[in-house]
Amino acid sequence: MAGLRGRTADIALALAAGLVALLGLLVQARGIDTPAEWAALAAVLVSSAALYVRRRHPIPVGVVALAAVAAYGALLQQPGPIMVVFVVALYTVVDEGHLAVAIGLGLASVLAFAFADSFTKANNGATFLHAGWLVAVIVGVTRNRRAYLAEARARALAAEQRMEEEARRRATEERLRIARELHDALGHHLSLINVQASAALHRPDPERTEQALTAIKQTSKETLRELRTTLTALRQDGGVPPGLNRLDDLITTAGRTGLEIRVELAETRPLPPEVDLAAFRIVQEALTNVTRHAAATAAVVRVRPDDDAVLVEVEDDGDGAPGTPGNGILGMRERAQALGGSLTAGPRPDGGFRVHARLPLRADRVPA
Repeated sequence: MAGLRGRTADIALALAAGLVALLGLLVQARGIDTPAEWAALAAVLVSSAALYVRRRHPIPVGVVALAAVAAYGALLQQPGPIMVVFVVALYTVVDEGHLAVAIGLGLASVLAFAFADSFTKANNGATFLHAGWLVAVIVGVTRNRRAYLAEARARALAAEQRMEEEARRRATEERLRIARELHDALGHHLSLINVQASAALHRPDPERTEQALTAIKQTSKETLRELRTTLTALRQDGGVPPGLNRLDDLITTAGRTGLEIRVELAETRPLPPEVDLAAFRIVQEALTNVTRHAAATAAVVRVRPDDDAVLVEVEDDGDGAPGTPGNGILGMRERAQALGGSLTAGPRPDGGFRVHARLPLRADRVPA
């Protein structure tokens, strides 16, 4: 019956127990002739049929089985295989967690068995054998149930711990994502404002100062727009995150510092939104580092396809020094790795600094 489940298993078990009890009755009575034998037959059939609902009503079924055992012994004046029906009912009572009730039913069945056995002439110790059988059933099922419950608790605890770890991991990834977006959205424009303000302070020329202030005004306006776009995207209200379609605006803004920027943009297939955003942010952060640290006069931005990936490169003719260590290169590398890609950044052999990223178009996402 290991392959049976649910109602099918209950029907099969009731039929099997009832068949054993019925055959035992036929052997003991050598036929069904007297009213007592017919009454014993009714006890067998009723108690066997009750096993069908043993899972839903374990205690009532156990009481019915005990009453059937007692009636059987009183009617035929001897115990019989109807005890199989009672053992199944008792097993169910224990398995459902009603240990005290099971012990009471077991003691009552031992008394009924001893009463029926007292009518037989041979004293073969059947009562003690029956008592030992019931004790083995109760103890065995109780141990199995406790082991099962302990295992279930351990599985539930492990599942809860996994859920907590997953929640912490997701929260950490979300914090990193928000930090990267805000860093890239604000850091680029604020760095440009800082550069333009420094130029105005160190060159007290009214015309140059006016140009710098105009550039600061425009850059701060773009900063607010970028911040609104980023916050809208973070709230997931349907905001469209920036991508390479805004590369021209990015080049124009960075060019206000006097940096000459050349763009080599090869035709690529439409990029997935997360790849498009990562490519844009990498170019943005790389240009920010050029204007802040490189002392460069020119830079080149290249975007081109590479099989199932897109390559993003930013090179400058500066001094090749990476500047004070910060979150810029780390954030760019995290963006690439989150898409299953890679990013390298360092001085070029012939001078200047180079950022190179490879972003797969259909790569499995890697947790930060």
